[in-house]
Amino acid sequence: MDKPETASSPDPVDYKLVFDTMPGLCLVLDARFRILAQNAEHANATLSTEKSVLGMVLFEAFPDNPNDSNVDGVSAVRQSLLNVLKTRQRDVMPIVRYDVRPALGGYETRYWAITNTPVLGDDGFVRWIINRAEDVTALVQGSDFTV
Repeated sequence: MDKPETASSPDPVDYKLVFDTMPGLCLVLDARFRILAQNAEHANATLSTEKSVLGMVLFEAFPDNPNDSNVDGVSAVRQSLLNVLKTRQRDVMPIVRYDVRPALGGYETRYWAITNTPVLGDDGFVRWIINRAEDVTALVQGSDFTV
């Protein structure tokens, strides 16, 4: 009698490669909001490909536009992240203006749809936060939508 064919063990998944090339803008943050990982699409959309943001606190890497006193991107995102830490639940933010800073200086207006999702440790507390963003600038600027 022939032996049944057995599937060979699959190659191990290269999670870093998967994260870096997956569609969507993603950061992995620790519970103090330090950036542990940034995928390529996020780096491109936030104009941060020329600098390493890894290890930086999110709001140091991506500060509010100091030339516009009406922006509240930092405070809105911080509140969402604090909600995630407190509730240990996903927080879907309303669309927020959060300008980006090109390498050559200045700021560019951007609008984002952001979802912050906790990754819980064995103790049940938030170990990491997945910050997933979608650039909706064209949608906002092309409509009567106000933020």
